[in-house]
Amino acid sequence: MRLVILGGGGFRVPLVYGALLGDRGEGRVTRVVLYDPDPARLSAITRVLAEQAAGVPDAPGVTATTDLDEALRGADFVFSAIRVGGLEGRAEDERVAFAEGVLGQETVGAGGIAYGLRTVPVADAFARRVALLAPDAWVINFTNPAGLVTEAMSRHLGDRVIGICDSPVGLGRRIARVLGADPERAWIDYVGLNHLGWVRGLRVDGRDELPRLLADPDLLGSFEEGRLFGAEWLRSLGAIPNEYLHYYYFNREAVRAHRETDPTRGAFLRDQQARFYDGVRSPGTPALAAWDRTRAEREATYMAENRETAGAGEREPEDLSGGYEKVALALMRAIARDERATLILNVRNGATLSALDAEAVIEVPCAVGASGAHPVSVDPLPGHATGLVCAVKAVEREVLTAARTGSRAAAVKAFALHPLVDSVTVARRLLDGYLAVHPGLAYLAY
Repeated sequence: MRLVILGGGGFRVPLVYGALLGDRGEGRVTRVVLYDPDPARLSAITRVLAEQAAGVPDAPGVTATTDLDEALRGADFVFSAIRVGGLEGRAEDERVAFAEGVLGQETVGAGGIAYGLRTVPVADAFARRVALLAPDAWVINFTNPAGLVTEAMSRHLGDRVIGICDSPVGLGRRIARVLGADPERAWIDYVGLNHLGWVRGLRVDGRDELPRLLADPDLLGSFEEGRLFGAEWLRSLGAIPNEYLHYYYFNREAVRAHRETDPTRGAFLRDQQARFYDGVRSPGTPALAAWDRTRAEREATYMAENRETAGAGEREPEDLSGGYEKVALALMRAIARDERATLILNVRNGATLSALDAEAVIEVPCAVGASGAHPVSVDPLPGHATGLVCAVKAVEREVLTAARTGSRAAAVKAFALHPLVDSVTVARRLLDGYLAVHPGLAYLAY
């Protein structure tokens, strides 16, 4: 099979290739095509992959190209992991938002909206090319904001685009671990939007073990989300939220912590990755070792400000090894080999959540096989969660409208409607600030 990676010069591509190296059997990926407009980044990542493949029998072949159409022809799967504007764009998203006293995180709040406004037109164009040149390919989207971008691409690809995220999987595994359950045997009742979901139950052999967790303060304090949100709040919710909900439930503390951090997360990653890419230009530099060191530092500092605010301590060693590449591989295997699996994915709603329309992309457990991913029926969300999900979905729809029509009014509305932006006046200033630093938003003309 032929796998095309859009954003093939991206830092996390070796995680995907590493997962492929361990895959065996019929229907495996035998050819990986890296597409990226930046030849220098392609060269660096190609070197890392070559070192990964050394000594591995029948390692998937790797080619790299800056020609999108050449990359897409003949694709069986397309993995989308692009970053429009690069990490410099992310750093600017944070700077503009924090100057207005609101959150600048790349997928949540003002920063997420700015990133979406930059990314949706590009992702939309990619989806049109896939539909034209590789209509039978399955697209796996990891590009953030993952739910929003998946919904944009679904206008052209329908159910053949599926969004993935490692956050729900990691949360489910942590809960299973503290309960002494095998994550592979546990049914995780998770529902929401990308980076806005809740684990409402964890069933093993038909028995829901989540009430036992919620009733035990010691168990709740033994894993990251328990320390992040606190036992009292989790018992009030009767659920375990995705870590990104910390930005909503403790917004004032999160904004203060991020504004006081120098450099910001985006600026830190920008500088860190610049050092990596510059370093591996030297032919004598061991590329894989340099990548490993950089990745370890990146993972250890993930959401560090939130953990510090909550006194949650360092990340557990088990959570430093990534995870989205395992979801991507499991998804490809399930479709290509009809290996039935249940995975938490971003797919079109259909009739799953009555509060949202059929085209809305949601994040829920899905039954996956040769025919794709199909959401499993779930119980309705409680009122507090329904309100938040509907509010954020309304924001996403305004971003999609702005990207489709070039409407400045729709973009302002997206900022103003977000629960973490507290003023229409601030929303207008945010858009003006982003227009000043992002040439890619010049399409917002009226």
